[in-house]
Amino acid sequence: MPNSEIAELRQSVQRVRKAVGAVRRRFGDSAAMRRLDNDVDRLEIDVTESFGTPLIPCARTPIIDRNEVVLVADTPYDPELWRDADDEGIGGHRPQAC
Repeated sequence: MPNSEIAELRQSVQRVRKAVGAVRRRFGDSAAMRRLDNDVDRLEIDVTESFGTPLIPCARTPIIDRNEVVLVADTPYDPELWRDADDEGIGGHRPQAC
């Protein structure tokens, strides 16, 4: 495949990436949009594996809904969640021997 065709293929993949981003901004994030992102990733990987030299990545920014409110409870966590957990650098929680 001549270099001009490879360059055109790479540019086409980047245009698809931008179009998917524009559609996501317009209609929001969904499972279908994530699949489309995955499909574009796969195209980029396949082009790179086939012709070498990775595409110049398009700056992708994560979709963050700044209006989304995440509630964090003030109540203590259930101690059972931490059973068999180790504190980094300290070791596990083990009952002390009498």
